[in-house]
Amino acid sequence: MKLLILLVVIVGIVAVSQLARIYELTSLLRKKREEEISFADNKMNAKMWLVFGVLFFAGFIWLMIRYGDYQPPSASAHGEEVDTLMFFNMVIIIIVFFIVNTLLFWFASKYYYRKDRKAKFFPHDNRLELIWTVIPSIVLAVIIIYGLRTWNAMTGEAQADAIQIELYSKQFDWTARYAGADAEFGLASYNLITPTNPLGIVTKERMEESLTDLQKSINKLKGELDYEYGHLMAEKHDLEEQLHEAAHGHHGHDHGDNHGEEHAEEGHDDHHHGMSEEMKTAINARITDIDRMLAETDKITRLTDAAYEAKSEKLYRLERQVERIAEIDDYDFNGVQAWEAGKDDRIVKGEFHIPVGREIEFVFRSRDVIHSAYMPHFRAQMNCVPGLPTRFKMTPTITTDSMRLIMDDEEFDYVLLCNKVCGAAHFNMQMKIVVETEEQYKDWLEQQDTFYVEEVNQEEAPALAAQEAPVPVEEVAEEPTETASLN
Repeated sequence: MKLLILLVVIVGIVAVSQLARIYELTSLLRKKREEEISFADNKMNAKMWLVFGVLFFAGFIWLMIRYGDYQPPSASAHGEEVDTLMFFNMVIIIIVFFIVNTLLFWFASKYYYRKDRKAKFFPHDNRLELIWTVIPSIVLAVIIIYGLRTWNAMTGEAQADAIQIELYSKQFDWTARYAGADAEFGLASYNLITPTNPLGIVTKERMEESLTDLQKSINKLKGELDYEYGHLMAEKHDLEEQLHEAAHGHHGHDHGDNHGEEHAEEGHDDHHHGMSEEMKTAINARITDIDRMLAETDKITRLTDAAYEAKSEKLYRLERQVERIAEIDDYDFNGVQAWEAGKDDRIVKGEFHIPVGREIEFVFRSRDVIHSAYMPHFRAQMNCVPGLPTRFKMTPTITTDSMRLIMDDEEFDYVLLCNKVCGAAHFNMQMKIVVETEEQYKDWLEQQDTFYVEEVNQEEAPALAAQEAPVPVEEVAEEPTETASLN
C-alpha cells in the first residue's frame, strides 16, 4: 500500500512538471513573454487567494480540534494556573493570527494589478505607527505581568513544613538527595567530588580522604618537577656562574689599594665583593644537593617546557584545592560543624518519591554544563546552573496510581527530563518520579541508606539508633532550610 501511494505521488509530480512544460511551450508559440501577466490571470490569482485563505483557516481549525488538547492532565497545584496562563497566551496568538492572515488574504485579493488603477504611496502615518506600537505594548505588558505573577508563585518562599529535595545533574544523569533527621542538607563542595562521593557532600572522613589523595598527587608532581633534568642542570649552571662572578670580583680588588677596606668599614664590603661567605656556603650546599639528585637516575624526569609548565599549573591548582578544603573545616553551618550536617542525608538514584498533597521545594545543582530539570506533568521547569543553586516549589495533587487510571495506562510513570541539549546522550537523561500517599512516602524514605554510616560496636548500636532516629516530617523545625554549596 505504501509503495502504491509513493508511486501515485511520483506520477503526480511528473504530470504537474509536464503540464508546466506544455504551458511554457504554448506561451512561446503565442509569442507571449513569461513576465507578461494578463488581467484575467491577475483576477484568477486574486480569487485563488480567497480560496486558499478559506482552506488555510479550515485546516487550522481542524488541527486545533484534532490536536489542540495535547497536554496531559496537570498533576500539581500550580499547574492549573500555568495551563490558564498558556491558554490566555494561545487565545491572544490565535486572535492575532486570524486578524493578520485575514487582512493578508483580503488585501491580496482586492488590490491585484489593474492598468486603470495606481497605488497610493505615503512614506509615513502617525496614526498607524501609534496603533501598531501602543496596542502590542499593552498586550505584552499584560502577558508579562501575568507571567511574572505565576512565576513568583512557583519560586516564592516555601512553607515551613515543605519537603526539600535536591536534584543534582551531570552528563547524563540525575541524583536526588533528601535531608536527614536534622532537616538540613549537608554542605557540598566540588573540591570533595570523588567516585564514592559524586555530590561532594562534606564529611570529616571525606575531607580526610580527599586531602590524602590530593597530597599523594601533589607529592608525585613535586617529585617530577624537582627532579626534572633540564631545570636541575640550568639551576646548577646559574649557581656556578654566581660563584664564578663572585670569585672574579674578589680577585680584582686584591690589586688595588686599601680603598676597599675603607669602604668595608663604611658597610660596603658586600657591594664590592658581591657575595657573603654565608651565601657562598648556601650555594655550594645547593650544588652538592643537585649533584646528589642527578645521581638518583631512577627519579630523574625529562620534560619539555610546555609539559613542565602544564605540570606546574596543575600543582598550583591542587595546592589551592587543599587550601579550600581546609577552609571548610572552620565553616559553621547553623551552629553545626560543616561535616556533621551531611552524614544523615539520603542519596537516591534511578527514581525518587514525593507525597501527594505536600509542598515540595526542589533545589537544583549541576556539576558540568547547564541542564534543565523538566517535569511536564507538574508544569515545572528550572535550569540547573554550575556553581549556582536554583529552586522552585510545587505541590503534587495526583498520585502515580491515580494518574494511571486517568491516562488509562498501567505503565504510566511521572518523569524528570533534561530539557536543555547538554550532549550526545541528552535524550536519555531522565529519572522516574513516584507520587504516593504520605504513609507510603515515609516507609520508602526510611528504607533509604544515609550518606555516611559509622561502624559501631553491637553494644552501642541500640543507644546510637535511638539517638539518631529520623524525625517525623511533621516535627521538622519550623524554619525553612537552605542548601549550602561551596563552589
